[in-house]
Amino acid sequence: MRITNQNTDEAILVELGGRLARLRLDRNLTQAELATQAGISKRTLERLEAGAVAPQLSGLIRVCRVLGLVDRFDLLVPEPVPSPIAQLKLAGKKRRRASRIKSLRVSEKKWEWGKDR
Repeated sequence: MRITNQNTDEAILVELGGRLARLRLDRNLTQAELATQAGISKRTLERLEAGAVAPQLSGLIRVCRVLGLVDRFDLLVPEPVPSPIAQLKLAGKKRRRASRIKSLRVSEKKWEWGKDR
């Protein structure tokens, strides 16, 4: 969705939150990791991504609306475009979770032949 002056404050909050969530997933970060790096609580990030009304952010939108800057939010948080490879992998589905690379478990004791009893 293109953010314009005709959008409601709530619609802008939801769109910005969705864009932030997609950008987070593109960087393969969990909500907890991003919240920690940003110095906010995970719940605050969840609300932000959900587009829940936040007085400070909605106040910012109202001020920007008065100043005629709402049309520039597209530049502030551009809509993420998945790469062609990512589009093929997702096969038309939206990515919903970040994943971590699974590390191989190294057993504490080295196994030797004939010592398994």
